[in-house]
Amino acid sequence: MSGPLQDKVALVTGGSHGIGRAISERFARDGAIVGLGFGHDEAAAREAVERIREDGGRAFAVPAQLGSRGDAVRLWEAFDAASGNQVPDGRLDILVNNAAAGNFARLADLTEEDFDRLVAVNVRAPFFVTGLALPRLRDGGRIVNISSRAATVASPELIAYGTTKGALDTFTRHLAQDLGPRRITVNAVSPGVVLTRNSDYLVADPELTAQATARVALGRLGESDDVASIVAFLASDDGRWVTGQVVDASGGTAL
Repeated sequence: MSGPLQDKVALVTGGSHGIGRAISERFARDGAIVGLGFGHDEAAAREAVERIREDGGRAFAVPAQLGSRGDAVRLWEAFDAASGNQVPDGRLDILVNNAAAGNFARLADLTEEDFDRLVAVNVRAPFFVTGLALPRLRDGGRIVNISSRAATVASPELIAYGTTKGALDTFTRHLAQDLGPRRITVNAVSPGVVLTRNSDYLVADPELTAQATARVALGRLGESDDVASIVAFLASDDGRWVTGQVVDASGGTAL
């Protein structure tokens, strides 16, 4: 299998489901060697890897639960252990920080524990996972952070989640400036509502589905592949002149 990412080495955190899985599969189709990070669902991660291999791609599962002290160190240790001879020198070309925790509590109902959990997974983990990636990330590499329209479109029940994604956007811009001399691009991709298992509650309610769809200029809810296509562009050589940007991937939500 060959393509625009031929023989590039990628890590996608949260790569076993939804958007992360779609990105992993797209990278593999484009020729990359893909590490699929997962925290809980080992069966789904193994199934995703097997599917990629059946389709002629190269992939391996990387067990690493994010959200606790030392998680970044454990992730890269797991990456090296799982990659084996596929990545003999531990190098990396593409990092996608996709894994995230969600919460639908309004401020009055939000506990400190809930907030700390969101920050640990959505902000601290990408921060230090990326920091430890820098020595192995090749010059000219790519970093893509998966953000959310919740960072810019007001939604009281997403106040904590949106705050963490806003922090990720800020991290993206600062890091892009820092890594520019190495020709490493750093961007964020900001989806709206995407039809994954996290949106099952929405699909189950036709009225909610209609309301969400009405906010999208292109007239439908997003699919994981819609987001993966944008990430693939940013990860490829075609995206070499884009850095420090938060790319809207919402089909024109709440314009």
